[in-house]
Amino acid sequence: MSTVPGRLREPRIAALSGEDVVATAPDVAPWIAAQTEQLLQQPGHALLLHGPSGLGQFDLALELARAWLCERSGSAGACHACASCHAVDVHAHGDLFVLMPETVLLELGWPLGEKAQSEIDDKKRKASKEIRVDALRDALEFSQRTSGSGRGKMVLLYPAERMNSTTANALLKTLEEPPGSVRFVLASEAAHQLLPTIRSRCLAHAMLWPQEDDAIAWLLAHGVSPEAANTVLRASGKRPRDALRLASAAQAGIRWQSIPKALQQGDDSALQKLSAVDLIDVLQKLCHDLQLLAVGAPPRFFSEHDLPSPVPLRVLSHWGKELSRARRTAEHPFNPGLMSQALLDRAKNALNSRR
Repeated sequence: MSTVPGRLREPRIAALSGEDVVATAPDVAPWIAAQTEQLLQQPGHALLLHGPSGLGQFDLALELARAWLCERSGSAGACHACASCHAVDVHAHGDLFVLMPETVLLELGWPLGEKAQSEIDDKKRKASKEIRVDALRDALEFSQRTSGSGRGKMVLLYPAERMNSTTANALLKTLEEPPGSVRFVLASEAAHQLLPTIRSRCLAHAMLWPQEDDAIAWLLAHGVSPEAANTVLRASGKRPRDALRLASAAQAGIRWQSIPKALQQGDDSALQKLSAVDLIDVLQKLCHDLQLLAVGAPPRFFSEHDLPSPVPLRVLSHWGKELSRARRTAEHPFNPGLMSQALLDRAKNALNSRR
């Protein structure tokens, strides 16, 4: 499922004694560790991590922050044991500014600014789904300050595509001529939505796809059962973070394999639990697999025996276009409940079409 990817909950460090922390290192996936080592050798002050959701853009950006700010950092990355690494893990490092939409900050457990927190607590406004220009100005003011540790500073933007045009334009000059030793890392799941002038000022890094065995092992280490790991990895399109979210959904009663036939039979109870964005993601995958099946190709996200009886390609083509149009407004639906019900009704009609 697409999302704010990451949905990260890094393991917390247990104890602090003087300069050192006694703890287990965060769960750095092998494909993230390999990319961290590679990127630490790269010059430049602005980095754009891009790729589809679920590949760990935020994980990689945060691991780079640990490494750059680490008191003992080497070419292989952060030590995960010093006071600096601890400060990153508890979201309190004075030389790291994390710039995210307020909804994402709240979801991932990062603090809001005092003013924003007060406005939201007092119900003067809702948490923003965009990176606000006020927050960016705070980040630019942060970039002008002297590093507290002497190891430089970092501004992390995620998801970078959530900047509106005002915010993006406000970033341009500082991104081109950053003050002092500040580094900018933009992590994005839709880099094509960024301004070309933003992309041109960054060193781009395409996220690596993990080996399947590594992804399965990582899912098992996160508590996914062996019988479910292969299913959710396939359902996510081989994207481990998205697969972990699917596994969590399965624990909440959403069984991936049963979705297509249940929906065709009129049972949409499990899918009603999803947000409009996640629902569209599921329906697009189902439509995509049925289109592949209709032209004699193997499905990608579901097993063939999990899919319902054939649906005419013409119907699937129209349904796919409708889902693409719906996705453009899914973040800001006029009425989320009505939108989801309309999507489910349309899906049931398409799946039961025989002409």
